[in-house]
Amino acid sequence: MLDRLRQAARDLGLPFGDRQMTFNSRRAQELGKWAETQGQGDAFHLAAFKAYFADGLNIYRTDVLENIAASVGLDPKAAAAVVNDGLFREAVDNDWARSRAMGITVVPTFAMAGAFIEGAQPYEAIEAMLTRLGVAKRETLP
Repeated sequence: MLDRLRQAARDLGLPFGDRQMTFNSRRAQELGKWAETQGQGDAFHLAAFKAYFADGLNIYRTDVLENIAASVGLDPKAAAAVVNDGLFREAVDNDWARSRAMGITVVPTFAMAGAFIEGAQPYEAIEAMLTRLGVAKRETLP
């Protein structure tokens, strides 16, 4: 599985290191929900991805999460309070419940109009699904 992830990351130009341990990502998910409310969701998710998959950091640890938050301009002490007090626990519980209800068991899963693509996939696979569903391709901005 790691070989497949490593290749997918390489294909997508994403950082991916030689991670030796698997760490619980639950608290990072909760902090990610908070970061979204602060307008830094994308930046936080990318930084957490890099910390975990490229740098092999334990993204369950509060100090690691504080550093990730600070790296994207979020207040590290507020971040610590979010995870320590479980302020976004219910929001993540709701996400997990919705995923289970939809039959989603793999991350990432791309879902639209009853169609699913599971796992890290190249852009072309997602584009093919959207085309199959009749989604018109938009022109890109110069």
